[in-house]
Amino acid sequence: MTRNENYKAYLAWISICIIWGTTYLAIRIGVEDIPPVLFAGFRWLIAGPILFLILKSRGMALPKKEDLIPMGIVGLALLGVGNGFVVFAEQSVPSGLTSLLITTVPFWIVGIEAFMPKGVRLNITVMFGLLLGLVGIILIFGHDLGSLFEPKFLAGVIGLMVAVIGWSAGTIYSKYKKVSVHPLMGASVQMIIAGIFLTIFGLTLGEASSFHFTNDSFIAFVYLIIFGSLIGYASYIYAIAHLPVSLVSTYAYVNPIIALFLGWFVLNEKITTEIFIGAAIILFGVALVKKGTSHSIKKISK
Repeated sequence: MTRNENYKAYLAWISICIIWGTTYLAIRIGVEDIPPVLFAGFRWLIAGPILFLILKSRGMALPKKEDLIPMGIVGLALLGVGNGFVVFAEQSVPSGLTSLLITTVPFWIVGIEAFMPKGVRLNITVMFGLLLGLVGIILIFGHDLGSLFEPKFLAGVIGLMVAVIGWSAGTIYSKYKKVSVHPLMGASVQMIIAGIFLTIFGLTLGEASSFHFTNDSFIAFVYLIIFGSLIGYASYIYAIAHLPVSLVSTYAYVNPIIALFLGWFVLNEKITTEIFIGAAIILFGVALVKKGTSHSIKKISK
């Protein structure tokens, strides 16, 4: 990797650390008025072609036919399942809590990779970090276990777990399944494929009849297209193509802080002592997982 590519990769990583912390609020505002599947589908269906045309106008090469299936799998896993279920979940789960549950992505990445032939094996440090993450989640939701018996809230929490697993699996797949196309062009194709899938699915569910913009939802929608998709997702794909996945996934450290603050400041979402302590425990667990994973990688390289 050249010095210029290295600089761009770290800049991309910094951008997702900040930008994606704000998208939880935008999604929460959007799903107040717009059905979730079409809200997500139209976002990617608009952002994808815009990015594609920009890149094509700059002379960037189109993907080869053999790259379409891998890009489709990544797009459906990250955007169709990952982002799609986050949007679904935020109908009932506050944006701040959503961002905290998304911090478990590094746990799932490490767990899934451990079962792969060339994956990093689990060790005591990683196992303890995973356990701390579970403790943090229990602490956050422990004071309000009654809500888990409410169908909508429970569906939202389950949806977030599906989203996290889908995003983690897609990230790992993109790491091991290399394609010849430029990462940004690949990202645009992933957006288009996921956008088509989600839009068709949303129309099948009959969401078109209730799709009506308000001023707030329209602003949120445009913000997500420009910052969450064109800048944020493109940056993520570029970063994981040039930097270690373990480093890139540390955006999960910063996102919850921004999301919790914005949720409290704009939507008056509740922030309790348990949430603060639970968040600290989860982030410490993530740090241990990162440390344990790094040690395992060094042993393998030797």
